[in-house]
Amino acid sequence: MSVVLIEESPAEAIRQACPLDHYLSQPDHTMDARIAAARAKLGKQALILGHHYQRDEVIRFADFTGDSYKLSKVAAETDAKYILFCGVHFMAESADVLAQPWQTVILPDLNAGCSMADMAEIGQVENCWDSLERLGVGEGLIPLTYMNSAADIKAFCGERNGLVCTSSNAPGAFDWAFARGQRILFLPDQHLGRNTAFAMGIPMDQMVVWDPYMINGGVDPARLKAAKVILWKGHCSVHQRFLPQHVDRIRAEEPGMKVIVHPECRWEVCQKADALGSTEKIIEYIEKSPEGSSFAVGTEIHLVNRLAARFAPLGKRVITLDDSGCLCTTMYRISPAHLAWTLENLVEGNVVNRIKVSDDTKHWAKVALDRMLEVRTETAASAPMKA
Repeated sequence: MSVVLIEESPAEAIRQACPLDHYLSQPDHTMDARIAAARAKLGKQALILGHHYQRDEVIRFADFTGDSYKLSKVAAETDAKYILFCGVHFMAESADVLAQPWQTVILPDLNAGCSMADMAEIGQVENCWDSLERLGVGEGLIPLTYMNSAADIKAFCGERNGLVCTSSNAPGAFDWAFARGQRILFLPDQHLGRNTAFAMGIPMDQMVVWDPYMINGGVDPARLKAAKVILWKGHCSVHQRFLPQHVDRIRAEEPGMKVIVHPECRWEVCQKADALGSTEKIIEYIEKSPEGSSFAVGTEIHLVNRLAARFAPLGKRVITLDDSGCLCTTMYRISPAHLAWTLENLVEGNVVNRIKVSDDTKHWAKVALDRMLEVRTETAASAPMKA
């Protein structure tokens, strides 16, 4: 399946005059005035999106901040010609899938990828599907993929009567799938899938993990046939770093402090936490808590630090669950220099680092995303914070 075409500027003379290396050799703060000047020249033609996990030096230039789906949807509803997505590759793909035909999506650094999304490669997923059908597990199997996946994986699910879900509406997506089939193949984050299924009352012995590097996923065929949920062996490198002992340490050192974690964390961590929810839910939970509340949050460190600064004046204390700090290193790759480079090229009429999803992939990925919107409407699904 053809997936993504990455288009770079044809104006090589411009790029040679102002190569990216020239920008990267300069201190971050020297880019501020250049970014501001380029934005002023471009006006409403250019829109900058900043994911919650983006570094502060970049996100402060964002017109909108939020999670990947929210940002993609907001961008498609604007009149901006150019969408600069300060996030990672799959997010820019999603933005292009939802974008208007005349909108162009740009990823300031093409090396800003997602380790979780990369753990589910389309050839592996197709081989898995073929194996499950050969083993007699294909009938009544519904594929679901997390938003944090490549466009071709979203398209794979759309073409096979499945859909996309976010961490907020995963329970609604599971309900939707079980109303249409007997079992789910959940991609690519095993932890979100396991936490969602368990919270819905599905026992652990009815879940299996498919390892794409092993024959038949490394699972006995009898177990596959008995399973209600087949979890892809993938994870978020940031959230998997949080461990049960981190929760135990908070309990011992900070009595009364609430532990809130993202459902991409390990099941053992989520079971020990006071609350779990998507990034937006975590923010909402802290917002609605009374003055004097304190929280240890298990998610990316840039967001945690931002929440700590935001809520400190309101008498609320926010710290990271893990003192070593969990950084999304791939998203961190996008710097003020990358942002200045892409903006100044646009001023010169050049599009660099364009992300363009092929038409066939875009069609089926959008089908999967549209089904997700149906789930939101039909079930008003939103993963509740754990009591």
